[in-house]
Amino acid sequence: MMKSISINVPDISGLNAMQLKMILASRLYEDGRLSLGQAAEMASLSKRAFTELLGSFGVSVFNYPPSDLAKDIANASLYAN
Repeated sequence: MMKSISINVPDISGLNAMQLKMILASRLYEDGRLSLGQAAEMASLSKRAFTELLGSFGVSVFNYPPSDLAKDIANASLYAN
């Protein structure tokens, strides 16, 4: 279930409604508070479109801590031989 909020943003910010939704959705995704699908829905985009825009907002689509990546690499090397 999505909550609806209203925010007054000064015109001098230079941000439109889409940019504001992307900023908020991308940060909540980056913090692990929303899944990719939830963040895309919040931004009113498809998962693919949201994924393609994440980089321009400074967020990696690979939202895993480095420790998880190290574990994945170690596990992969166990099965490589």
